Amino acid sequence: MKKITLSRLVLFCGLVLAISSCAKKLDLYPVNDLTPEKAYSTAEGYKSVLAKIYGTLSITGNAGPSGSPDIGGGLDEGSQVAFIRMFFNCQELPTDEAVCAWNDQTIKDFHNLRWTSADPFLKGMYARPIYNITLINEYLRESTDEKLAERGITGTAAQEIKASASEARFLRAFNYWVMMDLFGKSTFVTEADQVGAFTPGEKSREQLYTYIVEELTAIENTLPAARTAVYGRVDRAAAWALLARIYLNAKTYTNTEKYTDALTYAKKVIDAGYSLHDDYAELFMADNDQCTDELIFAINCDGLKTQAYGNTTFFVHAAAGDDHNDYGVGGGWYGYRATKALADKFTDLSGSTDKRARFTTSAFGTSSAQLTISDVGNFSFGLHVNKYRNIRSDGGSTSDAQRNFSDVDFPVFRLAEMYLIYAEATARGGAGDAGLALTYVNNLRERAYGNTTGNINAAQLTPDFILDERARELYWEGHRRTDLVRFDRLTTATYLWPWKGGIASGTAVDAKYNIFPIPAANITANPNLTQNTNY
Repeated sequence: MKKITLSRLVLFCGLVLAISSCAKKLDLYPVNDLTPEKAYSTAEGYKSVLAKIYGTLSITGNAGPSGSPDIGGGLDEGSQVAFIRMFFNCQELPTDEAVCAWNDQTIKDFHNLRWTSADPFLKGMYARPIYNITLINEYLRESTDEKLAERGITGTAAQEIKASASEARFLRAFNYWVMMDLFGKSTFVTEADQVGAFTPGEKSREQLYTYIVEELTAIENTLPAARTAVYGRVDRAAAWALLARIYLNAKTYTNTEKYTDALTYAKKVIDAGYSLHDDYAELFMADNDQCTDELIFAINCDGLKTQAYGNTTFFVHAAAGDDHNDYGVGGGWYGYRATKALADKFTDLSGSTDKRARFTTSAFGTSSAQLTISDVGNFSFGLHVNKYRNIRSDGGSTSDAQRNFSDVDFPVFRLAEMYLIYAEATARGGAGDAGLALTYVNNLRERAYGNTTGNINAAQLTPDFILDERARELYWEGHRRTDLVRFDRLTTATYLWPWKGGIASGTAVDAKYNIFPIPAANITANPNLTQNTNY
């Protein structure tokens, strides 16, 4: 039953709104308008708050796509307080994989690598994980044995709540990972901090790294066993997957390589019983909740229950133009596409050779001039991505008959990434099996090509090849900026793409753009925060 957990939001939106409304003051610890005695008085109340915690990754508030957003401060609810859309903007727009035609406020500064601490999109991106974390901290404070006993919650209900605390801790670690990766430091609060007039402290990237790793290893064996959680909730494999991702980037975060740890945790996921889904395209369609053979954790998006303009509704609309029916939506937004640099990763853009080439070629053409983007503001130029489609693979109807909102779930972790982590960590010197690494990469390519014609040999399996293979396999899934930073190619002249740095042919930029600045509004509100170098 898809999205069964998030459907509880409909029942308890008023309760959770009261809990979370005061978190609109950035960097001020929330003081609940509704007392815990009322919010957590029943086991059903706990389930609903947990649903809200998961829901913060897909929705923007408790009143649908607009009205009563979780985060205020003058931010636009559709584009500046939605986790998936903001995360995509930060991870994809500064890279070769995405460029935006719109002139909305500072949106073009992202691909141009010219953002500042006053950027409203970054203000929202910083606020969203901290807001999510405050909800999680409150949930953990109210889930102790003492609190449950006080409320007469016993037996199976109490056991389920105590077990769910590990899920909440995972989601808190995930949100802190977002802060560590994007901003290099973060406002820091846990359930141990006292509620009230409280100005949070700050943790550095290295401190966050240590905290996140310790949290994930602490809950590893208390989460549900791999592949046993209800779809859309996390289990042990999600913790392993996040650890594998963090260890792969450990040199970026701490200047210390952890490649053997990265491949070790990737292998834990691989050995947990997952398999590559037969059809790559189905992983990004409206019924991709059926792809549990490969999806490890996905953020639930439902055209009726989680309506928002900032979840995968954004993906399918923003990439569409007049050809919106090919995306399964009622109209296109004429916004986002990729650069020729991504097109160059594929020998054939039609998808007939490498089935991962999910691009619209008929409406716009694929000439070199068209792909190069002579005018960023003209949506017709560029590589048009048709990866996310609000269309069911079984031919059934989507939830929203008007096709305004998407049913496509956003894949946070899937098996393909674990194969690539194992391969890269091994190629970089980790204590892995080189033959197995080659097998994993060729497994991906055999799915893509439908046969062994795309297979590579051992000599070809280099870090540089894997970087390109990650682009072919994982484009528009929120990995590219992190990947380019890891390879020292986001800001340097080593790798250029169209309009990098605001120049048509691409240019190197200041190394400070490897991380984002702490928003000026947060530093003004919280004297404990410090700015990143050169911002």
